[in-house]
Amino acid sequence: MTAITRQLAEFAAQVRFEKLPLQVQERAKWLLTDVVGIALRARHEAESTPSLLAAVTGLGLAQGKSSAIGDHSTYSPAGAALINGTLAHSLDFDDTHAPGSIHSSAPIVPAAFAAAEMAGAGGRDLIAAIVAGYEVQIRLSLALVPKDHYDRGFHPTATCGVFGAAAAAGRVFGLSADDIASAFGIALSQAAGSMQYLVDGAYTKRFQVGYAAMSGLVAATLAREGFRGAVDAIAGKAGFLRAYSPNPVYENAVAGLGEHYETMGIAVKPYPACRYSHAAIDGLTDLRARDGIDPKQIDVVEVGLPRTGWKIIGDPLEAKQRPQSVVDGQFSMPFVAAVALREGTMAWDHYARHLNDSETLRLCRRVNVIVDAQAEAEFPRHMSAVVRVRTKRDAYEKFIAIAKGEPENFVSLDELRAKFDGLVQPYLSKTRREAVARALLCLEQADDVGAVLRLTRPDQETPQKAAAGAD
Repeated sequence: MTAITRQLAEFAAQVRFEKLPLQVQERAKWLLTDVVGIALRARHEAESTPSLLAAVTGLGLAQGKSSAIGDHSTYSPAGAALINGTLAHSLDFDDTHAPGSIHSSAPIVPAAFAAAEMAGAGGRDLIAAIVAGYEVQIRLSLALVPKDHYDRGFHPTATCGVFGAAAAAGRVFGLSADDIASAFGIALSQAAGSMQYLVDGAYTKRFQVGYAAMSGLVAATLAREGFRGAVDAIAGKAGFLRAYSPNPVYENAVAGLGEHYETMGIAVKPYPACRYSHAAIDGLTDLRARDGIDPKQIDVVEVGLPRTGWKIIGDPLEAKQRPQSVVDGQFSMPFVAAVALREGTMAWDHYARHLNDSETLRLCRRVNVIVDAQAEAEFPRHMSAVVRVRTKRDAYEKFIAIAKGEPENFVSLDELRAKFDGLVQPYLSKTRREAVARALLCLEQADDVGAVLRLTRPDQETPQKAAAGAD
């Protein structure tokens, strides 16, 4: 077994809640609270959810006692992991790690939840497992070199996520380092995720993250029962890093492992859109508020991004200016820019309101997206942007180096709760959402993770729609 595979497996097997730095413990709880709120809203409002649930039922995965967030029905452990992982990524509102160009919680937290219900685990083990999963997933993405991995058409959240999910589930199960290494070998056969969804706004981006959660759980469960996975899964001759990237930087997978926590580099999203758009949204909303820009008076908007971001949300420009679906909108810099300029923010409910709005689409066609040298210089450490707005009377410009929610500009607890409450408010009463938030933010006190998940079941017979912009 190579040293890299062994080190990652040993770390995942040995991590303990009480040995984690306090700030890492707290950050993990904030992150899982955030992703639960997202998944709950997506359970009821993401347009891909009905077909997902129908397929899960058709596959026989609706038979079991495991919890799907925000759902009164129960499922098999694999079904719950698939559903929760897909829901967590369905609004494109979930957390991100900028240098790894990756979403962390969506594939990992659902795998850990499902494993915890299988094992009857408590909150302390769950938190330790989630941190193990974060560290494995993020470090693998850094080792792949995200730009190279993207250029090959891969989606690192899913491809790396299956290993993080396997690490998290394995840690919940109390697997040895040898068994977790075997789980990695099983996960290697399931590492998948394609960027082809960008062509037509397909649901596959959501699904492949949920599938990574389920596959990681499957890998850890097989390993627990003695099923042997391939050795040297990470750095072997046909291992993950060599097979999925042309020039991997192997040392990135283990540099500072157990001493420096990449978990602290995970950002929370204020807006339900691709993270590459957030610095630009910050800049446009700041200009709108500061200078009183009237969207009707705008002639031209120019957004400058790092090249990787431009490829995802700015190119081809003509298609990005004419989004046809929510997924298109989530990956359209012109669309989210137009909404931000009209609304002063970007919220989940704005997709339904603006995708067919003639004024918004007219403004979309006035938004140009370019590769900006200053933003490129900040990348990959930051997903920066420059915005320029020219109206009939004046011109405005602003550069945003660090988007709101990044570790250096992180959300406050009040901001985190406002996002959570805005997402779950239509489905949970005030009393219930207080109970859910309290249980998640004090998760180390829980003896039964399943009891916490059951609190997410809606307690309002008629959904109470949130006020515009609340989420």
